[in-house]
Amino acid sequence: MRASNFKGGRVIKKSLIKSQSTVKCYDKIQVSYAGILENDVDIYEIRCNVLLDGLDEGDYTSDFVCTKNNGELMVRECVFRKKLSLPRTCKLLDASRAYWSRRGVTDWAIVIESEGVLYEEK
Repeated sequence: MRASNFKGGRVIKKSLIKSQSTVKCYDKIQVSYAGILENDVDIYEIRCNVLLDGLDEGDYTSDFVCTKNNGELMVRECVFRKKLSLPRTCKLLDASRAYWSRRGVTDWAIVIESEGVLYEEK
């Protein structure tokens, strides 16, 4: 999750078959997880950096919003492990989960890195 006007860091653009537009990744977790999603047979469409409209905390985006083959949405927020303990990060993750829950999304999780491996925590 990041501010919608995020300008920091290096942008890596990826063309994914399951995405209708070029995916812009802002860190190594997003790059790695985009590849995992691209190869997941249960995922039909991938959207990256999706704006959370009307969020009280400001203009932020969810890292990945995917449509599964059965039509259900899946949301993933990518976070570095060292940032999980920051109050602002926790507040934004809670806001994202609540936002998507109000829209009927039950498959919401955090993707974190640990010793070079990505993990999902629901």
